[in-house]
Amino acid sequence: MRSAPENSLKKALKACRDSFISVGFFSFFINALMLVPTFYMLQVYGRVITSGSLTTLTMLTLITTVLLVTLGSLEWIRSRVMVRVSTRLDVLLSRQVYRASFKRALESGGMDASAQALNDLTGLRQFLSGNGLFAFFDAPWLPIYIAVMFLFHPWFGWVATASALLLLALAFVNERLTGPALAEANKEHIGATLYTTKNLRNAEVIESMGMLETLMDRWGRRQRNVLLLQSAASDSGAIISTLSRTFRILVQSLVLGLGAYLAVDNQVGAGLVFAGSILLGRALAPIDLIIGSWKGFIAARSQYNRLNDILDKQQAQPERMSLPAPQGHVQVENLIVAAPGSRTPILKNISFSAPAGCMVGIIGPSAAGKSTLARALLGVWAAQHGVVRLDGADISAWDKHELGPYIGYLPQDIELFEGTIGENIARFAEVDSVKVIQAARIAGVHEMILQLPDGYDTVIGGEGFMLSAGQRQRIGLARALYGSPRLIVLDEPNSNLDDVGDRALAAAIQQLRQTSATLFVITHRTNIVSQLDRLMVMNAGVISLYGPREHVLAELNAQRQQAQTPAVPASTGTASVVAGKGDPDEPYGAHSSN
Repeated sequence: MRSAPENSLKKALKACRDSFISVGFFSFFINALMLVPTFYMLQVYGRVITSGSLTTLTMLTLITTVLLVTLGSLEWIRSRVMVRVSTRLDVLLSRQVYRASFKRALESGGMDASAQALNDLTGLRQFLSGNGLFAFFDAPWLPIYIAVMFLFHPWFGWVATASALLLLALAFVNERLTGPALAEANKEHIGATLYTTKNLRNAEVIESMGMLETLMDRWGRRQRNVLLLQSAASDSGAIISTLSRTFRILVQSLVLGLGAYLAVDNQVGAGLVFAGSILLGRALAPIDLIIGSWKGFIAARSQYNRLNDILDKQQAQPERMSLPAPQGHVQVENLIVAAPGSRTPILKNISFSAPAGCMVGIIGPSAAGKSTLARALLGVWAAQHGVVRLDGADISAWDKHELGPYIGYLPQDIELFEGTIGENIARFAEVDSVKVIQAARIAGVHEMILQLPDGYDTVIGGEGFMLSAGQRQRIGLARALYGSPRLIVLDEPNSNLDDVGDRALAAAIQQLRQTSATLFVITHRTNIVSQLDRLMVMNAGVISLYGPREHVLAELNAQRQQAQTPAVPASTGTASVVAGKGDPDEPYGAHSSN
């Protein structure tokens, strides 16, 4: 059975394996040099004081100074290595994590749009560059320190062993008491932050309808839950940390007394009285540090698990062979589509075709599936069944980076990004001023942009210039038309337009006709219908009528007149397609089935 491929997080950690080995190598010498003060004290008490030799004291002091300077240098190098490791992890993972966050938001229909994964990467990087991690490199030296204590005297060794076991038990209790509570608190905090972010995006609605206090109360309940969980974990952690630190100080003092007793009994020299206490403190310091920094370790572990989870779920996109530039022929075959995270179909087994250069209007009541069809045509929402083909190729088989310049999309909710208007129209690629102005002219927004404070260089978003809904929609239309795309989908492009904007939109459609681009326009307004070639009528996720505009309008008028006349016996079948003229190689029309 083949094992699952490693995600980019595990690959990045493997790529940094040599650096971790280097840190372990430096830790070996650092901990070895930590014994220098102890042995210096032994030599001073054992040789210098008894012999009265100042030359010996001078040499011992010089050697100790050199070794301790070396110790400091190695600790600095070790710290710098971990900083480099954390930076390298960010470089290796940031784009993958960004892509995974984007994919999760896309697959959830925007319901799970959050930068939490990037925050987790930042938190993990900060933990790797902090002092808490070094305790885990130093802790394996505990047996060596205890062995040296046994060499000093067995009683020193047994006290050190008992003390280490007790601190390890406290560390285990600390994990059991604080780990679950901190993990739950972090989870609740993430949820509360996401909830707040979504509310702030709708500040105008909240303010206008006086919803602020109610929403603040809902947020407050979640925030109180976070505080309760964090307080409970922090209280438990503080108790354990205090016990650990107090015990370490106490046992160091008691070892000092033990050494004095052994010295009085002539079992050890005077130097061991102090050396045993110093060495025990050094041996227990990593465990004490681990307990003290346990909260950071719990957070880093949760961050690692979340990153591991989101990167595991990100399926690596296979490399695809480049396809020729599309002409715009669209073929939909037995398409069934549900919203992300749902199994209930919105589009129900629909099929139709639109040759390149065709202009199709999509009409129907609310919740008919029009916007879902728009997303399916662009490959934004995956099909449960069936396929959307662009020039014969499955839309999901195209490399999105290569296909993007040939696609134009204007969604219902216009979102422009922080930057200049020119950058927004150019889709934040290298700004081609000729193409930007051309797109703005086609969208009928060139003159409006020139009237803004800095024209095309006007910064919007963040602290920049605020645009009206109509302005955003017209600039969004220019962005959709940038670069002469071959497939264009406009979802309610005139919902925020006035009469001037409507006329500009009609003129844009006429100019698009000359480019032979395939255009789908979803609209509730009938004034734009006269500009289009075909009409598609949708209802409850199926296509009830599709064909040449005049034929569909005639059929709709006939149905309306029939609804106004007395009922007559119904026939056994109802046509769902309005046939008409089309490409010589295929019928002009489509069918829809349930």
